[in-house]
Amino acid sequence: MDTKTIISEATDRMKRTVDHLDEELANIRAGKASTNVLNSVMVEYYGSQTPVSGVASVTVPDARTILIQPWDKNMIRMIEKAILDSNIGLTPSNNGEQIRLSIPPLTEERRKELVKQVRGAGETARISLRNARRDAVEAFKKAQKEGMPEDEAKDGEAQAQKLLEKYSKQLDTLMDTKEKEIMTV
Repeated sequence: MDTKTIISEATDRMKRTVDHLDEELANIRAGKASTNVLNSVMVEYYGSQTPVSGVASVTVPDARTILIQPWDKNMIRMIEKAILDSNIGLTPSNNGEQIRLSIPPLTEERRKELVKQVRGAGETARISLRNARRDAVEAFKKAQKEGMPEDEAKDGEAQAQKLLEKYSKQLDTLMDTKEKEIMTV
């Protein structure tokens, strides 16, 4: 393996880690209504598990409400049950036509729990970044044993460290932004 390939693989893994954290943080409710809250909610639809957005139109009419308008009125009960079973912390109410989810203001205690959740997700991502760097460094050591010049291997290890630092800063930025969003009343 050459330097370019090893660094390219490490970069790809680190980028995917940052993207994954970004998606994970988008699913954490920060007191404002967002359709992302329903991403993990699956509904039984003709024998298969389907996301809510696959069986209904999901909109955010104001900062504290999510409106779910099923395309098939018979789905209302199933969507309500899926929301209750999903543990997203919201209670649906329906008027026979649509389901309304009211987003309650977050308590200080709930905000702190959410910040812990953000930090936990961030730490998992950090571990993944360090693993990508470790694998790259091991690949350089193996390549050196197979004939890669020592200078090139050491340069490659330094590049892997720089990548780690770059993507760690991106993680920090994502986490800080989400924490500020959660703690803003």
